[in-house]
Amino acid sequence: MYTATVILAVVLGVAVVVMGAFFLIAPTATAKGFGLPEWPDGVLAAWLNVKGIRDLATGLATLVMLAASGPHAMGWFMLVAAVIPVGDAIIVLRWGGSKVLAWAMHGGTAAVVIALAVALLAG
Repeated sequence: MYTATVILAVVLGVAVVVMGAFFLIAPTATAKGFGLPEWPDGVLAAWLNVKGIRDLATGLATLVMLAASGPHAMGWFMLVAAVIPVGDAIIVLRWGGSKVLAWAMHGGTAAVVIALAVALLAG
């Protein structure tokens, strides 16, 4: 059981690092898929880099936690980290963004992260 869940945790960590990198490299273009109705332009687009750094650090922390502490500690970390996609969904809904993206993408991500955390903790 650990093998599949550990591989999934690694894939999830790498995916979050990649998302963070995209928000740093092309913030406005990447942000259009986040679900909010409009995005800041010009200087305000720098706020999207804040999300990029957050995602990059979270993805790296996921990989380091798994390598340094093992699957059980990783499960606790992922359970706490599930707050991020839940928060993202709430933000998208609060600001009149896409309900489909809020529930499907952000809510779905939260569900996958929680399920993976439970599997890692149970293993």
